[in-house]
Amino acid sequence: MNFDLTPEQEAVRKMVADFTAKEITPFAGEWDKEEKFPWDVVKKMSQLGIFGTAIPEEYGGAGFDAISHAIVAEELGKGCSSLRGCYSVQVSLVTKTILSFGTREQKQKYVPGLAAGQIFGCFGLTEPDSGSDAAAMKSTAVLDGDEYVLNGNKMWITNAGISEVFIIFAKTDKSAGARGITAFLVDKDTPGLSTKDIHEKLGLRASNTAEIIMEDVRIPKSAVLGEVGKGFRVAMATLDNGRYTVAAGCVGTAQAALDYSKKYALERIQFGKPIAQHQLVQQMIADMAVDIECGRLLVYKAGHVKNVGGRSTKEVCFAKYYTSEMVNRVTYKAIQIFGGYGFSGEYPVERLYRDARINTLYEGTSQIQQLIIGNYETGVSAFV
Repeated sequence: MNFDLTPEQEAVRKMVADFTAKEITPFAGEWDKEEKFPWDVVKKMSQLGIFGTAIPEEYGGAGFDAISHAIVAEELGKGCSSLRGCYSVQVSLVTKTILSFGTREQKQKYVPGLAAGQIFGCFGLTEPDSGSDAAAMKSTAVLDGDEYVLNGNKMWITNAGISEVFIIFAKTDKSAGARGITAFLVDKDTPGLSTKDIHEKLGLRASNTAEIIMEDVRIPKSAVLGEVGKGFRVAMATLDNGRYTVAAGCVGTAQAALDYSKKYALERIQFGKPIAQHQLVQQMIADMAVDIECGRLLVYKAGHVKNVGGRSTKEVCFAKYYTSEMVNRVTYKAIQIFGGYGFSGEYPVERLYRDARINTLYEGTSQIQQLIIGNYETGVSAFV
């Protein structure tokens, strides 16, 4: 068992770390306050090839492995969780899904542009009344001759307001439950498709989050992604990828919180000495460091399973559950170390704390992860 990163993985880390330190970290607080999606920096990410790092070379990507993919998400997560979210959706939920389930024509049409960051995509699964219970979605797709007609709404969709291609899940058979769901590829300019941006979020304020509205959206049969009635399987397989980069991003955010805390603890003087010399502050820092290392190892374990071609659902759930809870613990301790300053916008830890909260909710709540893990451990499903 080798825990060392390869030279290629180290090069990826350095490239993204240097970019993040120069182009993202100094400005993340401003984007957060202004609820500004940083298009200028996203374009620079595209030029650097970040959106194609984990995409095969035949489609214009760099062909890096799964651990390199996690490293990119972790480094972006150190600087700005909103941009990490943009990356995760673009690569894990959209590009990789088309690669896994798309036809040759669909891959050729969309993947090169997605990998180059020339176009952006989103993943339309969640609805106003359908979150963890994805099979309860109300969006419909009715076959009318050679076209499907889509109607319904999707909610809390990252990248929706900036996307050119939408992966949309809808019921093609309302009586079949999860077996009646089909996935579709829908272009932005399709008549009847619109989005409405969502503002005033607790965190991820620089992320584009929107509602998708579908009113008699007509698309050809060729827009089906995968097979008719197999959309739920597409969604669940895709979430394995999405949860993986969410977990890696949590490690990055937590690492940033620890780094800021260590620096502050060495500078802040109380009772005649730096607070880093106080035992209970050291205890918090030690707990943070161990928590982060455990999370990183879980992410890398999941990445290893992906690299060798195994099914990674269990390992990804372990990583997503642990790291999403861990980043909330670590950022909480960071606020505690900073004291009153941590409660203000003067230091970045309050933004990290707010950004951390979403991770236990999206792409499968912590409770859903526990049920999946429990199923693996007991062989008994709580979903039926």
